[in-house]
Amino acid sequence: MLEILKNPFAAGFAGFLCAVFFTAGVRSFAWRFGYVAKPKSDRWHKRPTAMLGGVAIFAAVALIYLLVVPFSAESLVVMGASAFLFLVGFLDDQLNIKPYQKLIGQLIGASIIVGFGMSLPLTGMELVDIWITVFWLVGITNAINLLDNMDGLAAGIAAIAAVSLTYGLAANGQTAEAALVAVFVGALAGFLVFNFNPASIFMGDAGSMFVGFFLASSVLLSETGGRSRGILSILAVPVLILFVPIFDTTFVTLLRKLWGRKASQGGRDHTSHRLVALGLSERTAVLMLWGFAVAAGVLAYFVSQLSTTQSLALIAVFTIVLTIIGVYLSNVKVYDERQEELASQNNAVFAFLVDVSYKRRVFEVFLDAILITLSYYAAYVFLFGSFETSGNWDLFIKSVPLLVVLKLFAFLAAGVYRGLWRYTSISDLFTFTKGVFAGSVLSVLGVLLLYRFEGYSRAVFVLDAMILLFALVGSRLAFRLIREMLPVPHASEGRRALIYGAGDGGEMVLREFRNNAELQYIPVGFIDDDARKHGKVISSLKVFDANGSLPDICEELNVDEIVISFREFEPETMTSIREFCRDNNIALKRAHIRIDPVEFE
Repeated sequence: MLEILKNPFAAGFAGFLCAVFFTAGVRSFAWRFGYVAKPKSDRWHKRPTAMLGGVAIFAAVALIYLLVVPFSAESLVVMGASAFLFLVGFLDDQLNIKPYQKLIGQLIGASIIVGFGMSLPLTGMELVDIWITVFWLVGITNAINLLDNMDGLAAGIAAIAAVSLTYGLAANGQTAEAALVAVFVGALAGFLVFNFNPASIFMGDAGSMFVGFFLASSVLLSETGGRSRGILSILAVPVLILFVPIFDTTFVTLLRKLWGRKASQGGRDHTSHRLVALGLSERTAVLMLWGFAVAAGVLAYFVSQLSTTQSLALIAVFTIVLTIIGVYLSNVKVYDERQEELASQNNAVFAFLVDVSYKRRVFEVFLDAILITLSYYAAYVFLFGSFETSGNWDLFIKSVPLLVVLKLFAFLAAGVYRGLWRYTSISDLFTFTKGVFAGSVLSVLGVLLLYRFEGYSRAVFVLDAMILLFALVGSRLAFRLIREMLPVPHASEGRRALIYGAGDGGEMVLREFRNNAELQYIPVGFIDDDARKHGKVISSLKVFDANGSLPDICEELNVDEIVISFREFEPETMTSIREFCRDNNIALKRAHIRIDPVEFE
């Protein structure tokens, strides 16, 4: 029986069953003896919830490891050091120890790992590699700790990352190590039965410390004993596997520093909180971040299989997407206006970055330089495959700086940098097309004049232009695409508005209502004179017949205000609507549609 359980799948299932049993028991114990987390102003949960879930996770992993998983020197070190971090976290749950005391405990655990010769072999200099490893272990431990801010988030992300690690260990033939991490995956899955929204138990610091340190140190299992696969894989693969906690920690730390807040201070400004602020449900926000973790794990697999240059290109694309999402989320307001004003007055760096973020021109230029390089590289890859060892690589390296300069100049001349991303429309596509076409023509002429076009393929430049146009349009539409991908937030408070006009103007008014919560409008429907539009649906709102019974429509939808979305309006109809609104105590406003945000009067 025990031999069967040594299989990673069986070991993981055993860990799952143990975790379910232990978590149920710990939850009952916590409620009985008062180990309950009560809601606080800087915490997300809204009702008392049992603590000590980390005890169940640790107990399940330790038990199955001791009974089933074959021992090795490395796995014993990882398990022992992680057990010590569990004790540090458990002590914090009971006594609420200071951050520097927790840091000392983390450094002791890291010292146990590196003291037994386990490290990331990045530089070849033993002392430097040791310090990098210590930074890695402490950083990931705290990243998981910070990520534990919403039901099921930290446990789910850690489980997804551990699945990637299990696959990598099994692929390397490290069955015993794969079984250990599989037990860890199973224990997290068993805990998630009780921790996913709505959670009935939290893991606490005992759990987050153990989970974070175990996850970080398990990465080292695949890099010991001469198994390293080169510097890119050693660095990129674990970073990508643990991308979500690394991104969230970096994102929150930078923004808190800019706001003058302590990075260790609790708050509702994490990535997950900002997604909820954009209109997602708590479950959807967590599932979206799980999806990012899965995507990062898949990307880590490809990075480990591809050549160095192709891996770097793939990572660059992923970084661009990540950066755009980060910029978008950073604009979500999580502090009140008074705090924002004080931060801008007292922090010159904050004020400068806010101004740059508003203009975004520096960011756009750097982004376009990367997009130009990636598009040119992609054109060569599509046409010639892996060309790094051929003469085409020399041609590429020699010409790419010229292309970057000429295409940026063409973009500037064509007016690519004059628009605002959130208002990018079809008319802007012609500007982007002109910029790409002009840039490609200049590039061909430049290569012809400098290098006589010897060895260069015309097909590369044609394909490069097509890829670059797609990348340029995609980057500019990114903010609108993100907004469209998110569910429409349903405001609970505000004036219920009926929009008169179901055309382009009405759609712009609707978008402004939904994107600008400060207006405090709840759009409930459209009315229009055009019989062809009656009964249609625009962004989930029905179009009613303006020639019908306006009183019945307003009564049915409980309308507080009618907003007219177009300029031309028959005087008789306008007079009739004014009288109706006055008699029924309904406000009436006209929207001024401009390129800038809609204004009302």
